[in-house]
Amino acid sequence: MTVSILDTDHASLLKRGHPVTGKILSTPPVNLAITIVSYEEQVQERLAQIRKSRNLVEAYYYLHETLDFYRRFTVLSFDEVASRRFYLLQAQKLQRIGTLDLRLAAIVLSVDGILITRNERDFAQVPGLVWENWADTL
Repeated sequence: MTVSILDTDHASLLKRGHPVTGKILSTPPVNLAITIVSYEEQVQERLAQIRKSRNLVEAYYYLHETLDFYRRFTVLSFDEVASRRFYLLQAQKLQRIGTLDLRLAAIVLSVDGILITRNERDFAQVPGLVWENWADTL
């Protein structure tokens, strides 16, 4: 069984009710996951909002909403296998791929998953990474 792993962008599309929501929600939960890296990215955004906010009640509401959202999914860890993959990818000096994207790709590779992303330009460079863009199939 291959797991489809949402990147941060597809998770954001789901939260905003983008048409891709139907395809994501029709995927059996056992075949769908998200990574701790996506959680990290979204929490970093929320913490930055809290630091700048004049309305802390609202800012903390959105932080809590993010936590609740991620609780609905299997969240894949950055474990030892992913770490080894990450350092191998990093050594290849792939063009213009950010560190967090490499970590996310390493997790996907470590579980032989399929990355669900719109960032085809960057992730297409990652050797062995299987990816699909569900947002463009609608």
